[in-house]
Amino acid sequence: MNEALLVWLTTNPVSTWWIRHVASPLDPMIFRATHGRFFSMGKTRMPMLTITMTGRRSGKPRFVHLACLEHEGDHLVVASAMGQPRHPGWRYNLEANPEVEVQVKGERFPARAEPLTDLEKEKIWDDVRRAIPQMQVYEKRTDRNIRVFRLRRLQVTKEGP
Repeated sequence: MNEALLVWLTTNPVSTWWIRHVASPLDPMIFRATHGRFFSMGKTRMPMLTITMTGRRSGKPRFVHLACLEHEGDHLVVASAMGQPRHPGWRYNLEANPEVEVQVKGERFPARAEPLTDLEKEKIWDDVRRAIPQMQVYEKRTDRNIRVFRLRRLQVTKEGP
């Protein structure tokens, strides 16, 4: 599919509404159940992941499905909220409780979320735009500083008898 058509299909007002209200609750479940092979729109065509985090107020598990960028062995996720005026709620959850679980294609692992500094973000932003072409539309929709988080894999140690 042509990239411009894909960007239009995923950023027009109808699609944005559908993604926010229908796909967002379904995608984490589909993605986890299929071990990262599918989401509500079918097979994944770009790097994607589902983050399981702890809600900052509720203390309950919260799930978010996002496009990502693999960078230096870590995964980067962008708190764009599709260019909405406010930051997505999951951004605040990550800041309050950075220990998360990440599901990527065929693998689930613990990670720690770390916000990038503005300087770090500036260095990788062109890579983000290339990996997630919709970001160019999202940037135009909002004046806020869109945050980027690094999901750094945690080493799991096994305790034995």
